[in-house]
Amino acid sequence: MPEGRSWVLRGVYLLFTLFFLLLAYTLWLLGPTGKEALVRLEPGWDATRVAKLLEEKGLVRSGRLFAYYLRFSRRDRLLVPGAYRLRGEGAFRLARAISGGQPPLSVTLTFPEGLRAVDYAHRLKEAGLDGDGFLDRVRNPGPLKPPYVEGESLEGFLFPATYTFGLLDTPEEVVRAMLRRFEAELTPLVREKLRVRGLSVQAWVTLASIVQVEAGKEEEMPLIAGVFLNRLEQGMPLQADPTVAYALGKPLPELSRKAGDFGVDSPYNTYRYPGLPPTPISNPGRAALLSVLDPVLTDEKGRPLLYFFHAQGRLFTSPDFATHLRLLSQHRP
Repeated sequence: MPEGRSWVLRGVYLLFTLFFLLLAYTLWLLGPTGKEALVRLEPGWDATRVAKLLEEKGLVRSGRLFAYYLRFSRRDRLLVPGAYRLRGEGAFRLARAISGGQPPLSVTLTFPEGLRAVDYAHRLKEAGLDGDGFLDRVRNPGPLKPPYVEGESLEGFLFPATYTFGLLDTPEEVVRAMLRRFEAELTPLVREKLRVRGLSVQAWVTLASIVQVEAGKEEEMPLIAGVFLNRLEQGMPLQADPTVAYALGKPLPELSRKAGDFGVDSPYNTYRYPGLPPTPISNPGRAALLSVLDPVLTDEKGRPLLYFFHAQGRLFTSPDFATHLRLLSQHRP
């Protein structure tokens, strides 16, 4: 074989060797790492920022090469923000996972009826969401505030239900979801009943929030709502213990007459101030809301109900103070 041809063959062989070595190295860089990590891809991140994070987490060996792959495959246009639990199974699977092949992690939370916004914030915080930011938006809603909310806070309008949130959902998104759910209760029929009763949405929710905390059972709610509506109609103070607890920031069972709790000078103290408190004191559920629209206003003799108390696991209602005292002596000796 002529010497010139030999050098050409050696050169070709060397080029092929280098090519395959480079290819093998590239595949190694893009290949599985065996690592596992929780990552959060923020909205607006481009291929470079995403790739850098995956490299920092040990999911890819070369962030720069992975970014090139995302752009070349055009998956950089399909990136889905959110939180992911990913394994370093190789660039191809990773790219597919974060561009629609794997749903972002989410959390499902149940917010019970009758709790306050601060309680909801605590639940959000425990789930890894921004509970402090949520509470700030509730207290200072700005443009989030619907026109029917007359106070400064969204307390009472955070509808208690089960929600699924992405782990990257902002406080604004959480608040909007709860407000949307409340607005689903504002049906045309409900609005008509509010008109007939002469109640604003604010007054409706405020009264329902008190009923929610006062009632031990759902079936008691229409009776308690009836008592409060009758008291409002007759200009009597509501004298609702939960409003005092709200004024003091105490749980209801911790209220103490000996400590002078019921004398607190607060517009939420319905023993001292007539009418409804300035804002709702809890976030009422559907049963409490409906009880205000369809209350039981009278006893079997047609007399307006004006008093109630709980004893022995039951609710006792009365049309006058004398009957109220008699029942108290019988069932709370």
